[in-house]
Order: sequence, then C-alpha cells, then structure tokens
Amino acid sequence: MAFMIPETIHSSATAGERLFFQTLKRDLPEDYLVYYEPDIKGKRPDFVIIGPDLGILVLEVKDYTKNTLHQLNRDDWTIKTSAGDIQTVKSPLLQARQYAFHLCDLLKRDKNLVQLAGKYHGSLKFPYGYGTVFTRLKQEEFIRHDLYSVIEPNLVLCRDEIDSDEEGYSQEHLVEKLQGMMPVFYRRSERLSDAEIQAIRYHLFPEVRISAEFGEPVPYQDQLLLSLHNIKTMDLYQENLAKQMGDKHRLIRGVAGSGKTLILASRAKLLSKEHPDWKILILCYGVPLARQLHSLIEQRDKSDLNSYVNIQVYNFHAWLRDTFRIVNDDQIPLLLDKIEKKEAILPKYEAILIDEGQDFAPEWLKLVSSVLSEETQSLLLVEDRAQNIFKRKTSLNQNIGLDFRGRSKVLTINYRNTAQVVQFAWDFYQKHSVLQNKVKQGTTEGVEILPPQSTKRRGPEPMVKRFANLREEMSLVCAKVYELYHEGIPLSEMAILYRIKNSYREPYIDTIRQQLSNSNIPFYWVTENAASKRQFNRKDESVKISTFDSVKGLDFRVVFIVNLESMPFKMEENEERDVALLYIGMTRSLQYLFLTYSGNSLFTRYLDEVELRRQQGTILEQARDQA
Repeated sequence: MAFMIPETIHSSATAGERLFFQTLKRDLPEDYLVYYEPDIKGKRPDFVIIGPDLGILVLEVKDYTKNTLHQLNRDDWTIKTSAGDIQTVKSPLLQARQYAFHLCDLLKRDKNLVQLAGKYHGSLKFPYGYGTVFTRLKQEEFIRHDLYSVIEPNLVLCRDEIDSDEEGYSQEHLVEKLQGMMPVFYRRSERLSDAEIQAIRYHLFPEVRISAEFGEPVPYQDQLLLSLHNIKTMDLYQENLAKQMGDKHRLIRGVAGSGKTLILASRAKLLSKEHPDWKILILCYGVPLARQLHSLIEQRDKSDLNSYVNIQVYNFHAWLRDTFRIVNDDQIPLLLDKIEKKEAILPKYEAILIDEGQDFAPEWLKLVSSVLSEETQSLLLVEDRAQNIFKRKTSLNQNIGLDFRGRSKVLTINYRNTAQVVQFAWDFYQKHSVLQNKVKQGTTEGVEILPPQSTKRRGPEPMVKRFANLREEMSLVCAKVYELYHEGIPLSEMAILYRIKNSYREPYIDTIRQQLSNSNIPFYWVTENAASKRQFNRKDESVKISTFDSVKGLDFRVVFIVNLESMPFKMEENEERDVALLYIGMTRSLQYLFLTYSGNSLFTRYLDEVELRRQQGTILEQARDQA
C-alpha cells in the first residue's frame, strides 16, 4: 500500500481521479509516495509518484470519453465540453511533460541530485518521466480510434489498466507500465536513498522544510548549483496531517516531540500559498518559540523572497501590546467588554494558528477568537496538556465557544527524543503529576494527558549525578561541553536549563556564567531580560542558558539541567507547575540529557532512588556475568 499525500482525496475530485487514487494506494509498493494535486512552485500536476526503484513520475488524469475528443494532434486537442462547446486545450501528455521538466529544473539546482560527470553529466541521478491516464477509455478504444498515433502506447494508462473490476486487470502490469514511462537510458541499478527522497521533498515542497546547511555554491555549466547537506524535513505523517487538515476550527493534541510546531508552521505556509490575500496570525506563549516559528516560516528558497509575507508571528503579549496597546492582562476583561458592546475597533484575520495552546488563559482565547473572520473560521489550536505550566482548567467548548468536536487529531509518537529520554521523562511525570489518573490513550476531550510512544531511535541513558555544590556541577558541564564539541556537536546544539536565578545563599546564574567564561566556552543567556529573548538566535554558535518555560517548542542535541534541588520551587504554590517544567526540560533533549544537583528536594530524592536502582542493577548484571 503506497503512502498517499493527502491521505484521502477531496470530494471535488472527479470519479476517475478517485478511482485512480484508490488503485495507486492499494496496489503500489509500501515505499512509494503518491502526491495528489501538489502545489509545486505554482504548478499543480494531478499525480506525482516517487518510488525508490522508480524515480519521479508525473501523471495527468483525464475523464475524456470518445465523444469528448474532436480533433487531436501531439500538441493541441480540440474537445467538446459537457456544455456542448468546442474548446482547444493542451495535449495532456504535453502538459505532463512540461510539469515533469518543471520538477526536473527545480531538482537540478542541487548538486547532490545531479550527475556531475560521465555520459549523462548534467542530468539528474535518478529517472524522471511522465504519462497520461484516461479513466473512461479502454485500450481497445485507443486502438480503434487511432489515439496511439498522438500518444505513445507506453505513456498511456487506460481504464482497463487501472480498474481492478475490469477483466484482465493486473497489479504487476500497472507497476510495469509506470516503470515503462521512464526513459530507458536513465535506468540504474541503485535505488533512491532515503536522503535523496528527503532532498527531493525539501526542494519540491518548501512547507515541509525544517533546516539544511548551505555550503558554497558549486559552479557547473555556466550556473551555480546549491550545495546542501544535513537536510531535515517533516516526516511523512506530519506532512500528511498538515496537508489533510480541513477548514474551520481544528485541534491538534500531541505529546512532547511529536512535531506539533512543525505541523503548525507547515499549515500556515500552505494557507499562505492557497490564500495569498488572507491575513494569517501565528501566536504562541514564549518569545524564543516565536523566534523559532519565524525561522520555520522563513525557511525557503532565496528565489522565493516574497513568500509568506501575509503571515504575522507573535508571542501573545507582544501581539497584545502592538495591536491593542495593552501591557497588562488585567486590562483584557475591559477590552472584551468593549468588544461585546461593539465599542472596539478590531483587526481581522482570515486564519489564526496557536501554538502552546494549553498555556493560553480563557480570556486570551476569547480575545483571539473575536478577531477571527466569521467567514473563514480558520483556527488551529495546538497543545499538550502535560506541558501545561499554568494549568488551564477550562472547557474550550463550554467556556470559550470553540468547538473542535470531530475536528481533532492526536499525535502520540515522540520523534524528537531517544527512547531512553522519552521513558526517563515519562517515568518522572507519572510518578509526580497529580494528573496521572488523567492519562488516557488517543483522546482529544477534557484535560486528559497523552502517554508518549517513542520511536526506535536509541541513545545513552540520561546521566544523573549528585555533587557537593553548583561549582562541581558546572565543572562536569564544562567538561562534557568540551568532550561533545570535539565529537562534532556544535555549541548551538547545547543548552543549560535552570529553575531559579539566585537565592539568599548563592547567585546561581553568576556561578553558571563564571565557570563557562573561565572555561572559554561561548554562551548566550536567553532569559537575561526581555531584549535577550527577542534577540535570541537559535543558530548562534554558543551554549544557550535558559529557564525551562522559555525553551518550550525548542530542542537541542545536548541538555544540561543543573541546580535541580531548587525544584519543586518552595515559593511556587502549585507543585504541578514544576512537574510540568522539568518534564518540558527533559524532553528538549534530542540525544544527551544530564541532570545534576547538590542539595535535597522531592525531585532529587527521586533521582537518588533512580541512580541507586541503576547501580544495583549493574551489580546484579556483573554477578550474573561472573556466575
């Protein structure tokens, strides 16, 4: 069964397109990708198929009958419309061919996808082809009406070749026919690699891009080719969800690391492309996440400078300040009262997308919904109740009037973290959260917590270590920074998280910064003040120092959590907030997680027990090995 994007075909598709869609989904290999009507730089071919042993194939689908066709040649077709009019259109094969060349030109810009030497230098490394599908004409009709004289037989699929209810239909014949649409001279023994397929998706579909590293352009045949490496794109399920999502109110609930922010950013890009006249607003709680969302939205080709200009990205309070000149939450009820009395002048947005929705107060959501266009009602809310640091206890439907029933999606797979980090963080959360009895599988209603499922990606166990003081903790941190940096991990991929800045005994943040400086390790204190948050640059080559709540939505390959005895914070009335904060901090780690402390608290006692069980397990294993 092929992977279809979108997962289902829309209701406006023709009967023939729906038939062909289902046939491809059912009968193509599982490692084939099939895109239906993708928007590729303004072009919309009917189907694009990507197969590891196939290459890229573009297909145009027509529901013509023999009575539709009036006069044909290789370039132009004169057809009779359903209204009885005579109309001249481009040959569907020529149309498919032009789409295929359009795709080819986009991909040839990347040196990693081009043959730079040999007999076919300048060509793509893999085959690409094109063809046509006639869903209401059979092969014998093509022969009888001499249609093969204007379209070669190997470039046509007829009804009896795509409909399993037709006598003589064969899955093997279908696959062979698709492969036969590729130029013979392009055949090669090696398959498209996962990296090449990811690069293809990166270039054809900018909305799925996460990041890539750009090297110096490579001069080749009077042009400069892009030199990219470490390309990262959304996974196929995330891409499908972003493209499948319908209109009106939509809710995505997902575990940490499930790609919620990526899906939201991709959805915003798609809406921008489909509706360039819309005003689109993206809101989140934290300033650093707003910066990250800016970066995701701006991830595009240099030739695409005017893309997404209709998207505004704000953290909520910056939007509140810039739009309504309000700097205090206490002023929101007064504004809502004016809105209800129709005494306020409001901006209008055709689409609003909210990240970190679990941290938005009811009044915030009421205010946001008041500036949403009544005609479009396009609102996407993304949240994870396990990361709710403000514990919103409200019903979206009853208290705010936002109805997501039947329009919700649940994401339970954690793609970000290794299996070890996922399990470690979730064990902690279940042990300490008062909401542990709210954990439910696959729910979108109420305040239930979603249990995460990890991918098969594995890594080292999180390191837990007690020290005599924070200086000793930071000595370990500095040593590990040096060690991992020399193993190839950039400083920009490391973060140090802390709960409180200082106490009456010690200025913790000064100790952290001083030892980094003494070790000549560049660092950036993200949460020093409001300006430092606004100027935060994720890619800056420095270790980031931050509180837990300011790294929501971000991730790093290496995360150090220090001074853990300050959690749960004694001045915090709601202990559950610190449970969520530490869970957030742990799940920022893509690979390495270090937890250090030098005092006693509820959390450090738990970590002491974890470390003791580990040591006992090691002793038992050694005893078994010696027996």
